[in-house]
Amino acid sequence: MNDQEIKITAQPLLNPEVCIFTVDLPVLPSGSFNCKSAEMAKGSPLLEALFATGNVREIFVTGSSLTIAKSSPEPWAVLGKQIGEVMREAFKSGQPLMASDLKKPSLSDDQIRSAIQELFEGEINPALSAHGGFAELVEVKNASVYVRLAGGCQGCGAASITLKHGIERAILDRVPEVAEVVDVTDHTSGANPFY
Repeated sequence: MNDQEIKITAQPLLNPEVCIFTVDLPVLPSGSFNCKSAEMAKGSPLLEALFATGNVREIFVTGSSLTIAKSSPEPWAVLGKQIGEVMREAFKSGQPLMASDLKKPSLSDDQIRSAIQELFEGEINPALSAHGGFAELVEVKNASVYVRLAGGCQGCGAASITLKHGIERAILDRVPEVAEVVDVTDHTSGANPFY
């Protein structure tokens, strides 16, 4: 596989420490993994290589995207090139990118539910209420978390971004044992979406 075949786009977020790298190939086809240290990266060649640069503090992997928090003062314009090189080398190696048995600490569904409920009540819903919305935890099943957005969030054009880069990120930061966050909102029936 040559470099031309691998397309990587970088999108810095409002938080200047974080950037999302999206690859046109799958990195982690199912679920997600929040890798908070080089220790957690062991066994996953791509993550090991990224931490080895000395510029990475944390990596959240899902599907074909990596959300990377940097530990370096270097701007993303510089770091992005280095991270892109590391990612391309990992893909070109032909080896698996991620460990087949990602080491996630285990919690019961009830423990996950309790931690997320606390997160919703203490942080997420107070933030969403400024837009007239709220999030509710519908169910936790086999470490999959089912979330419904309501109020001003239901039918809002930014709801998917809020869920993916706000709520899901907060859940996985707080409870890395979560396998996936599933949106069960009926966005077509929102009566008063916030714009």
